[in-house]
Amino acid sequence: MTEPQITDSHCHLDFPDFDGERDAIIDRAVAAGVTRMVSICTRMANVETVRGIAEAHEPVFWAGGLHPMSVADHPPVSADDLIALARHPKFVGIGETGLDYHYTADSAEAQQASLRTHIAAARETGLPLIIHARDADADMARILSEEYRNGAYSCVMHCFSSSAELAKAALDLGFYLSMSGISAFPKSTELREIFAAAPLDRILVETDGPYLAPPPHRGKRNEPAYTAHTARKGAETMGVDFATFARATQENFDRLFWKAAEWRAAA
Repeated sequence: MTEPQITDSHCHLDFPDFDGERDAIIDRAVAAGVTRMVSICTRMANVETVRGIAEAHEPVFWAGGLHPMSVADHPPVSADDLIALARHPKFVGIGETGLDYHYTADSAEAQQASLRTHIAAARETGLPLIIHARDADADMARILSEEYRNGAYSCVMHCFSSSAELAKAALDLGFYLSMSGISAFPKSTELREIFAAAPLDRILVETDGPYLAPPPHRGKRNEPAYTAHTARKGAETMGVDFATFARATQENFDRLFWKAAEWRAAA
């Protein structure tokens, strides 16, 4: 019996952790039922590398933006820059962007401006916004809501591990929550309760590889194949069988990342 198909909606295949092994890593993912991967470019300087990986590997798509933790020490990205990237046939999302006050609260104002720029590009292109949020729940909910009132856009809260309040704010706007390996950690009971209360048709899965490997690989390098472990825990959390959960998250991904779905349909 073949494994149900799932998608790693967020990983970083350009990171040096994967150097010399990318072909094998992508092959292992496909063997585990992970038939698509979205590799995220976090700085404009890395665009050529991330784009090249997507062009070289059929299952790999890409997205790009300026990570909030890099806002202070990298040139700002413009909406036009992001819109230009979106012309690539395998470019499927805007970001990751967002707010991170855990280590980089001193750049909060610049992060907020960058976030609004990314939202403008998501609105213009129709591509989903990919949000990183850490220790900034109130500002995140406020800005997402303010900007949505200025014009609708779609969004995924990547690697969601924030409060129930931010989850509700995002879901109320029609956004999606993505489960990472954190949701499979034994002590993540409260986080699993947030996901269990969310609609199944708003859930995605991801690795954020090379970070945050789920059990039984916790503490080791994460890779797209391990999305299957998170997805199995996700099925348990949502109270459905694995095949049902996999099918739902595939449909959710196709709905949100419509450009990747169209590529698959045309392949």
